[in-house]
Amino acid sequence: MIDSVELQNLQEKAKNIRKNIIEVVYNAASGHPGGSLSIADILSVLYFKELNIDVNNPKDENRDRVVLSKGHCAPALYSALAEKGFLPKEDLKTVRKLNSYLQGHPDMKHTNGVDMTSGSLGQGLSIANGMALAGKLDNKDYRVYCICGDGEIQEGQIWEAAMSSSHYKLDNICVIVDNNNLQIDGSVDNVMNPYPIDKKFESFGFNVVVIDGHNINEIIDAFEKARQTKGKPTAIIARTTKGKGVSYMENQAGWHGKAPKEEEYKIAMEELGM
Repeated sequence: MIDSVELQNLQEKAKNIRKNIIEVVYNAASGHPGGSLSIADILSVLYFKELNIDVNNPKDENRDRVVLSKGHCAPALYSALAEKGFLPKEDLKTVRKLNSYLQGHPDMKHTNGVDMTSGSLGQGLSIANGMALAGKLDNKDYRVYCICGDGEIQEGQIWEAAMSSSHYKLDNICVIVDNNNLQIDGSVDNVMNPYPIDKKFESFGFNVVVIDGHNINEIIDAFEKARQTKGKPTAIIARTTKGKGVSYMENQAGWHGKAPKEEEYKIAMEELGM
């Protein structure tokens, strides 16, 4: 548990990340708001409490790493990085614009704070495994956090990677599954049912923690449990709401990859406290 002041600060950061997400997608007139909004609280805790990172040294070899495996949710990552100071907030208005370094999916070669280029779904955990294994071989104590979508884990490569995480006893890796139960074609259980997600990861040898992905205290506690777990990787199954924070986007699959129009933008920003 944390004190009320720190809790309020992290909640405020999450709200700012959500505002940034709406700004990004609205100004780009394209993008993926639903799954970006659902991970805002997780990113708030990661970037403002959990991660060992240095804005002034983004390539520090001892830093913790974040792999956004569901790379289409780049608006969320860019928003968190801007809040943290890795990039200017005004640059968020250039996302997906011609000649902008902020592409529709994260690009590690051009964006400070992005640890891995992503976008092709299912590949992130394999890459995160490589980072975690390298840390073990080099006797580094950094941690690797891999954010996956619940629709994304329908990809077979995820489970090959999960087998490797367990086989190599990568206790320095933490998988976070954004379990908002929706993907572009509808509910994940109707498209290709991945449930029970917790039991599947357990069967692959993971320590599993199931949480409310919008409860700051539960997120913090889950990361603490992950750090304390030795000899096996951890998977945090975060139950979230797609489009969280914007009433007309919540639990609506149609907002997986669609930008708000002007009136919708105004409503969203008003609801988020602008």
